[in-house]
Formats: sequence, C-alpha cells, structure tokens
Amino acid sequence: MHILLFGASGQVGRETVEAAAHRGLRLTALSRAEADLSVPGAGLAAVVRWRPDAIINAAAWTAVDKAESDIEAAQRLNAGAPGELAAAANEAGARLIHLSTDYVFDGAGAVPLDEGAATSPINVYGRTKLEGERAVLAALPGAVVIRTSWVYAPHGANFVKTMLRLSQTRDALSIVGDQTGGPTPAAAIAEACLDIALQTEGPGGVFHFQGAPPASWAAFAKAVFAAAEQPVKVNEILTRDYETPAARPLFTVLNCAKIRRDYGIVQPDWRSDLAGTVRRLLHHQ
Repeated sequence: MHILLFGASGQVGRETVEAAAHRGLRLTALSRAEADLSVPGAGLAAVVRWRPDAIINAAAWTAVDKAESDIEAAQRLNAGAPGELAAAANEAGARLIHLSTDYVFDGAGAVPLDEGAATSPINVYGRTKLEGERAVLAALPGAVVIRTSWVYAPHGANFVKTMLRLSQTRDALSIVGDQTGGPTPAAAIAEACLDIALQTEGPGGVFHFQGAPPASWAAFAKAVFAAAEQPVKVNEILTRDYETPAARPLFTVLNCAKIRRDYGIVQPDWRSDLAGTVRRLLHHQ
C-alpha cells in the first residue's frame, strides 16, 4: 500500500512520518513546500502524480484566533482544499482520512458528544472545518473524517510547549478552568490514521478520537508543570475573564465509542504520554 500524506511538517504530519517509518510502510510525505493546498489544484496534481492507495490529510489552518481576521485563507485550507482532495481521491479510487476538530460544536452541553450530536461552531475556525467535513463526505462518502482536539507533540506550536516556556520565567499563571475537553497526543492521532488507512474495507463517515480522561486547560497545565517538576501555581479563571478574538466552546468531551467499535482504536491516556513529551521538550531546551 502507498499512502500519501499532506501536512507533513505539522504536529500530526511529523508523527505520521515517524510512525510509518517504524512500521515499514510506504509513505510519501508532502509539506506545504511540496504541495501548497492554498493553491487550487495543488492537491489534485499531487494525487495524480503519486497515485496513492490512501491519502491522509493532516494539512489545515489551525490558528484559531487568526482565522477571525483571515477568513479567506482559513476557508481555503479547511474547506476548499479538503473538498478538492476528496474529489481527487474518488477519481483515483484512493481511501481518504481527513482530520477535523471538536470546535465544530458550540460546547453548550455537559454530556460527551457522539458523532450524531448537533454541530454549531462558534468561531470561524470551527465553521470552516465543518464545511470541510461536509465537502469531503459529499465528494467521497466513503472517506473517514476524524474529529480530534487539543493536539500536542514535542514539536510545533501547542499548549504544552507554551506552558513549559512560561514556566521558565513565571511562578504563577492564570489558566482557563471552565473549558473542558481532551488533550490528544499527535502520535496517537498518527497511529489511528495509519490503522484506518490499512483497514481498506472499514466504514466511512465521521469518527471521534481524543485523549482521556477529560480535563480543563487549568488541569492540563497543572499536569504539565508536575511532569516538568516546575513549582508553578495555577490560578483558575473563567473564559469570560480571558478575552480572545475567537470564542471557545466550553465543553467538547467526545464520545469515542464508534472508532473503537468499527476500527478497534482505543482512546489514548494523555497522562501517560505527557511525561515523555515533557522530557523530550526539556532535553531539547
């Protein structure tokens, strides 16, 4: 099997490259330099050139706040390009795994969200990602859309890296404590994407995949500082007291039973992964 990866330089992309190499899989990894999906037709050209059996789309506009002021760019990468990739995959007879987000929900509830829960994004990022989901499944109903959340890795821009950087100069931090979701290791997402790519007869549709157990940003920060043995005090604040250009959903805990039932993929425990990630980051520093 030949797998074509878009977004190879991102957090999930880099972990996918490592995981594929470890498994001995044939993977062609394309970064933005090799396939700029902001350019119409770039994805199609890559699919025609490489003729893959499966495609993993880990490319996206992920700057949530910046999307509020750069709607066109977010729309292109999160909605336009995925739709084109799905059409190209359909034409090539290739399997497609596309990554989406928990931010397609408004976060108004308090019960874990399954794939059938009503979507109602409250920011541009969430809206464009939802449009991308719909475009993918309209062009290729057998595609697999994976909604995930709070992604972190030893590389790229993420919450864990930010907390460690701030801990070098701060002994106390104010962190939002009323947003609850699931921190998710990028390595676990990469493994899930490869597992699904290899199960060629698996069902298509939307699937939820995030780390467990649920946590608030404040609780996640405390875990980071504990893993780093940094005595940083976390003062929990409310979302309304921390203004950002983009609104954030308060509750995006995902029910991940479907992906386990259909593909045998189990939620990762982010707590066991976090210590290793922190060690790698501290060693790098």
